[in-house]
Amino acid sequence: MIEIRWHGRGGQGAKTAALLLADVAFTAGMYVQGFPEYGPERMGAPITAYNRLDDHVIRVHSNIYEPDIVVVVDETLIKAVDVTAGLKPGGKLLINSKRRAEDILKEFPEINAEIYVIDAADISIRYIGKNIPNSPLLSAVARLTGLIPEAEFMKSVEEAISHKFASKPAVIQGNVDSIKESWNAVIRINE
Repeated sequence: MIEIRWHGRGGQGAKTAALLLADVAFTAGMYVQGFPEYGPERMGAPITAYNRLDDHVIRVHSNIYEPDIVVVVDETLIKAVDVTAGLKPGGKLLINSKRRAEDILKEFPEINAEIYVIDAADISIRYIGKNIPNSPLLSAVARLTGLIPEAEFMKSVEEAISHKFASKPAVIQGNVDSIKESWNAVIRINE
């Protein structure tokens, strides 16, 4: 089982990304869970969302305390929340950031995890016209899990986005294009 914890702020799409990842993985034949945890329900408030993905039935129904992957949708949360709490040794930390690798690595001097960065904000602004980084991060997470081949992921995610945003067709192509670019835009910054 792969467990993923998303850290974001209300309105950035962390919940939507977790639910879309669950939809895509389900379409690929996996057992899935995707669910949010809210604090104060307001735009900009910290939120946490979770995914569990497995080839077998998932019988646990709780928050995720020892994730394999942590996704930081909003890097300002690094100083506000212990985003690496419980991250499994050798796990993966994915951060939405445009900062230099050296600056990010200073934030995690003793981490026993692979650290990845993607400028999901820039990609979302270029393709969607807004800083809503969930689609680029969704693609990066799918790549890091290695559970779904790229072609299958792209087909499934396009279908899921078309269904999710059927009432807003103008945003579909931008999201799909941002996802396609993001698959190869994620970079590991530590060895």
